[in-house]
Amino acid sequence: MSHPRSKWTRRTLTPRYIYQQLSRYVIGQTEAKKAVAIAAYRHYQALEVRRHRLHGAESLKSSHMLMIGPTGSGKTHIARTLARILDVPLAVVNATEYTEAGYYGKDVELMITELLMAAKGNAEEAGRGIVFIDEIDKIARRFYTGGTSEGERDIRGEGVQQALLKFFEGGKVYVPSTPTSSYQMQDYQEVDISGVLFICAGTFTELATDVLKADIGFESKPRASDRLSFHISIRRDLERYGILPELLGRIAVIVRLYELSTRELVKILKEPPDSVMREYQELFRLAGANLSFTDGALQLIASEAKRLKLGARSLRAIFENVLSDLLFDLPSLKGKRVRIDKRFVRKRLEAANG
Repeated sequence: MSHPRSKWTRRTLTPRYIYQQLSRYVIGQTEAKKAVAIAAYRHYQALEVRRHRLHGAESLKSSHMLMIGPTGSGKTHIARTLARILDVPLAVVNATEYTEAGYYGKDVELMITELLMAAKGNAEEAGRGIVFIDEIDKIARRFYTGGTSEGERDIRGEGVQQALLKFFEGGKVYVPSTPTSSYQMQDYQEVDISGVLFICAGTFTELATDVLKADIGFESKPRASDRLSFHISIRRDLERYGILPELLGRIAVIVRLYELSTRELVKILKEPPDSVMREYQELFRLAGANLSFTDGALQLIASEAKRLKLGARSLRAIFENVLSDLLFDLPSLKGKRVRIDKRFVRKRLEAANG
């Protein structure tokens, strides 16, 4: 999927357009997709205004985001799809792998190096890309004691947050051209990150239990009053959880994702153009065979993903397990029609689960 960057300044790149494109590939999470579409539109409109030094540029701020939701709810998938829609480079990084300068681990500046590599070394392209920072909650967590929200801060994690704060403020930074050139100054490159969109994400497990799940709910769709309550209280709760208030101040949009229902998981299996089912059907087609699934088979696969509590993330692994014997003998299935029904799936799952 390619969306030329020239479209950024045209009327076609509206929040509605971004939302519609997201919905082709991302099932469910309607409120989250709308919020992401609005934030992305604002961010890149501000970038264009600043780039052309138009009137009002100083009043437009970056729309960095924070996604909160359970494992497998689509946080990374939304970020990847958004980057494809906007045709910008994307770096997906894990916050727990990074440290502030002077500690063992990756320097935070290497996040921008990852983006530079995604842009094939083009600093200008990298400067309008997206950095998706997963597991941000793991560097924010207080160590809970006595069942309360008070505890000992993760000092090392706070250092990473402080380093991220500088990134969120924008400006020019010098970063290694590759992760292995950290100590060779001649291999550093200047990147203006003022136009980079940072999207943070995490499950915030304790927060989900204490605030989201109990008061508002990860599992149910929100009422208007719930959404208002969420936006009023969430920043205070995140600060108590261990996110620095200065960092929160740079996050314009906080997006909540919900646990996917079994029905939504079935849709994920078969509706998107890049769905898992379509991928395996194409694999069989290339081998000269025809692969089909009954509704009952897909329902059982989705139910297994729901049981594992891993959401959409587990669908591929379940598919691989169900079809493993057929894949092994795929060359010999040329000219045949293979129909997967509920009974076949149940037998494979029972064998896998012992």
